[in-house]
Amino acid sequence: MTIRNLHHAIDPKSLAVIGASSRQGSLGRVVIDNVRGMGFEGEIWPVNPKYSEVAGLRCYARVTDIPGVPDLAVIITPPHTIPGLIRDLGERGTRAAVVITAGLSKENGLRQAMLNAAKPKLFRIIGPNTVGLIVPSAKLNASFAHLQPQAGDIALLSQSGAIATSLIDWAADNNVGFSQIISLGDMADVDAADCLDLLAGDPKTRAIIMYLEAVPNPRKFLSAARAAARLKPVVAIKSGRHAEAAKAAATHTGALSGADRVVDAALRRAGVLRIESLGELFNATETIGRFAPLRRARAAIVTNGGGAGVLAVDRLMDFDCELAELSVETIRALDQVLPANWSRANPVDVIGDASPERYRAATEIVARDPAADILIVMNCPTGLASPLHAARAVASLSQSGTIAGKPVLTCWLGSRTAREGRQALQEAKLASYDTPADVALAASYIANWSRAQESLVRVPPSRAGDETLHDSETVKAIFQRVASEGRRMLNEPEAKAVIAAYGIATPTTLVAASPEETEEAAAELLASSARIVVKLVAKAVSHKSDVGGVVLDIATAAAAREAAETIAARLKAHDPSAAIEGFAVQPMIERRRAWELILGTNRDPVFGPIILFGSGGVSVEVVADTAVALPPLDNVLAGDLIDRTRIGRLLAGFRDQPGAHRPAILSALCALSQMIVDFPAIVSMDINPLLADEDGAIALDARIEIDPEAATVPGPNSDLAIRPYPAGWERDVIVGERAYHIRPIKPSDAGLYPTFFARTAADDIRLRFLAPRKSFPHQMLVRLTQIDYEREMAFIALEREGGDLAGIARLYADPDHETAEYGLLVRTDLQGHGLGWALLAHLRDYAAADGLKCIEGIMLSENSKMLRMCREFGFSIRQHPSDPRLQVASLDLNSDSADG
Repeated sequence: MTIRNLHHAIDPKSLAVIGASSRQGSLGRVVIDNVRGMGFEGEIWPVNPKYSEVAGLRCYARVTDIPGVPDLAVIITPPHTIPGLIRDLGERGTRAAVVITAGLSKENGLRQAMLNAAKPKLFRIIGPNTVGLIVPSAKLNASFAHLQPQAGDIALLSQSGAIATSLIDWAADNNVGFSQIISLGDMADVDAADCLDLLAGDPKTRAIIMYLEAVPNPRKFLSAARAAARLKPVVAIKSGRHAEAAKAAATHTGALSGADRVVDAALRRAGVLRIESLGELFNATETIGRFAPLRRARAAIVTNGGGAGVLAVDRLMDFDCELAELSVETIRALDQVLPANWSRANPVDVIGDASPERYRAATEIVARDPAADILIVMNCPTGLASPLHAARAVASLSQSGTIAGKPVLTCWLGSRTAREGRQALQEAKLASYDTPADVALAASYIANWSRAQESLVRVPPSRAGDETLHDSETVKAIFQRVASEGRRMLNEPEAKAVIAAYGIATPTTLVAASPEETEEAAAELLASSARIVVKLVAKAVSHKSDVGGVVLDIATAAAAREAAETIAARLKAHDPSAAIEGFAVQPMIERRRAWELILGTNRDPVFGPIILFGSGGVSVEVVADTAVALPPLDNVLAGDLIDRTRIGRLLAGFRDQPGAHRPAILSALCALSQMIVDFPAIVSMDINPLLADEDGAIALDARIEIDPEAATVPGPNSDLAIRPYPAGWERDVIVGERAYHIRPIKPSDAGLYPTFFARTAADDIRLRFLAPRKSFPHQMLVRLTQIDYEREMAFIALEREGGDLAGIARLYADPDHETAEYGLLVRTDLQGHGLGWALLAHLRDYAAADGLKCIEGIMLSENSKMLRMCREFGFSIRQHPSDPRLQVASLDLNSDSADG
């Protein structure tokens, strides 16, 4: 829904507890005691007709008897009373409630009745069936938790009340505090996405942890998660990892893309770190909260105990982490400060008698190595050197938990002897862990979070790869013909024609209606090929190899005819009722050094279309070496998908085996992604095998299933969990005597900004950003160009001659998706000719089409040029309510003035 009125829940000035009780042990008594026990400073009004007083407070019989308007209501009454209470509270002026009561279901109609009562007032409901809401900074504990949590800067969202109370208990023993604790319950109204939006902008929240059981609105959830993860660390546990996934009979992809793997892919794409156990939640949050994301996460280890170093390496490998390969220069420098018998490799074993000076020197040298991204420093207690002195030596190098700007993770093994050393490290803000397994796990958090953050900032272009290879009209015609025949499955020639239309290479294929025609087709192909293949073409058969429908290595036309006859006989024996459409005849592609790969797509019941990549061939389901991702993809995301498989490492080449042509594989994955974006009709697809070697990639077989009813539905695919690039909003315009191309911003546009800013006056930049700016760091340019189109839009105007950036118009919608703030900047030398007007008109048209009701711009009162243009455009101008230096320009998109 939205975050409107949720501020009443997290920062209430008054509170009604409906169902409060004096009976010891009752739910109503626990809740009112918690409210009083945390010291809530606003008005508290118990409501219960059975009592005149509860917990020393006057108790009211009905909501209508309360002497004021409660900002928040906590409801603990029988299910049938809830809709009426929500209606009464709404009429009184209350706008938020925590409904602790369970038993409001779709089946008994009470859930919908409650929502119907809330809707007219946009009344927000947390729950029902929730433990409650706790906001320590507001001294609010509207829950039946067993402890009063301490204040802190970590927010907890939990779809399980039991998990929420368990984490509260654990935090109490580990000195962890919370900014907010929200038990989501049944999420009839307020869901995880609403709370993520709320917490993303909460200055008291440094990091967010989530326990998830379901994602009811995936596109909304991912959009909110992506927005929050750009600003602060987000860590999640999603239960149900080993639930049996549904098997789709039509394609291998359906059988291989298990639901939990899709959740993994979705959270990664949202920039969220996923972990497996509750015990990891706070450690993971603290670890990634210390450091910025890394481009790579290669670990280098310094240790005085070789065995401890090996244990850490073992666990790093278990977690798919990389080990840094130290440079020759680093080895040489270490030779100068370490004993002759040091390990001369990573882990760097400084030997058990290492002095503080030796520890310091080795750590400093390793930290300077460009291949070392994460530094792990370990110590084992010995009688030859002090762990405390070693810790102080390492701590002396620390600058806010880093050395040479790199994350440092320390592990002082032992207990009694190590305790003082750990304390010295922690005082220097260095992360400290007890065991090699713990420190390796911490390194994996940084590595996995960094990869997720890299995925988060990718915004795939509308046409990944060569646009000229995407022939959507051919594909549309094939899908419509198949749909008109009442079919869901394309035959092999049709499926190959579809993927070929998007630039995926396929062998020449001739379709013969009979064994006799098969012989003729074979003779034609054998004129240029040494061997051919004959395959069955039958609508009822998806996997031809299952019925003996493929014959390879055919050398003569007569043998091809015999192969067709044999295939027909096999099919009849397998299924006498199955009809044969014909036989596909194609050259036998022999690439001795090629890898068999599979590319595919399927529909996840929650997150919609997914893409699968991995090791292919007939044993694909036995080998099960595949990974999944959410479309749309670009080359970087496609490369990440490849690299998450075992075969991905083999494709890079090894020993005398040359690497496969990676650009050809990336192109095929991006083409598949674009097909999914362009055609909502695609239900599932296998391209298996895709043969890939050093010369390129070619698809030997393909299967495609469509939804006939969607064959005429145009893209982009609205089922995608992540909104694709809005290619339909590209325009060519003439302004004055100059031609411009206006289009949505792309990640690659970051490179256009430095020249643009160099040609824009400092005062124009000040007026746009409401303050002087001397520089725009690369990370800021990345943030400006890599956006989530679900809630944000930026259009750039490029000069047709030369392609230089001429102007930028930006729109950022609030989570309600009703009002959006806009910004506009035109290069100084191009101002005064109408380009700003053209960009603003384009932005207005997009906002109206996207369902927004109003756009607003905040500008300095001295920005006379922008204010004049806004007035002429139809904006209303008013002074900013909290800053007299600012003006707010508003355009109602539903009014006649918005037509100008």
